[in-house]
Amino acid sequence: MQAQRKRFIGGNWKSNNTLAKSLELVDSVVNKLEFDNLDVVVSPVSLHIVPVQQAIKNNVQVALQNIGHKGFGAFTGELSFEHVKDLKINWVILGHSERRRTPEIQESEEFIATKAALAINNGLSVIFCIGETIQEMEAKETQTVLEKQLNPLIAQVKDWSKVVVAYEPVWAIGTGKTATPEYAEEIHANIRKLLPDQSIRILYGGSVTKDNAAVLIGQPNIDGFLVGGASLKEDFIHIVNACK
Repeated sequence: MQAQRKRFIGGNWKSNNTLAKSLELVDSVVNKLEFDNLDVVVSPVSLHIVPVQQAIKNNVQVALQNIGHKGFGAFTGELSFEHVKDLKINWVILGHSERRRTPEIQESEEFIATKAALAINNGLSVIFCIGETIQEMEAKETQTVLEKQLNPLIAQVKDWSKVVVAYEPVWAIGTGKTATPEYAEEIHANIRKLLPDQSIRILYGGSVTKDNAAVLIGQPNIDGFLVGGASLKEDFIHIVNACK
């Protein structure tokens, strides 16, 4: 039952904000959040993560938006799990469609799963993103696509207490289009059948707003949200409140 799964709300700030703007967002939104039985995480750009973490005055945690595939070493531009743990950061987002699908990046399913397993095996928790394009949905390939994205993770991960899955249909991210509650629930229920542990939390992401959050979180297999644009404004407070 959903009541046994602690709800989770993530705010993915993506590559937005100056440092001053990020700290203003902490002051005007993040520090105004009041919650008890929820996990709330925000994810600024990596350059801002320490000052944002230091400015937070409640139980909101921070997450990196990516992590490297190795530990310390000659990997220019990468952040290792050791760097993350050294700063006492617990969460990382992996598998986002903007890293899977952007032509200049195109991280593979196996590469993403390897990074996730490395992070989890070294004590970090992962928000693992999956989702289909509009073409895949219209071709009725959604389940096949999601299985392809999840299977490498299932093959490599043993400790599922450190995994939150975020279903983000690519066609709904930043487009203003949102999956209907019925469609989102159907997909979440199908994802749950694929997972080895029924206690794993599954989030919905894709144009979540203060207006649709309550009806979406009312679905039995939706355990929270990964929020993009709405996490950059006061709407995020309303979304968190809808999940209490």
